[in-house]
Amino acid sequence: MEIIFTEHSRFEIQRRQINENDIKELIKQPQQTISTKKGRLIYQKKYFDNPMKMKKEILLRVIGKKEKERFTVITAYKTSKIKKYWIKGGN
Repeated sequence: MEIIFTEHSRFEIQRRQINENDIKELIKQPQQTISTKKGRLIYQKKYFDNPMKMKKEILLRVIGKKEKERFTVITAYKTSKIKKYWIKGGN
């Protein structure tokens, strides 16, 4: 699948210090996918931001649009508010 980054997403990814490869891997293998009313997809996964310290679990969320074999990244961010966004029993 082709992954396209908008200018806005590149700005936000850099500002939020998110590795672009982490986003690409998440899009290829999300732990959870959520559809929105606007026709967007939210891919998310839980992980430890600093695996050497294993202190805090983080949720990486990527919001975008999928059209055929292309996914356009609108924005991405990390959050510690896992309970707010994670859907129990979701896929």
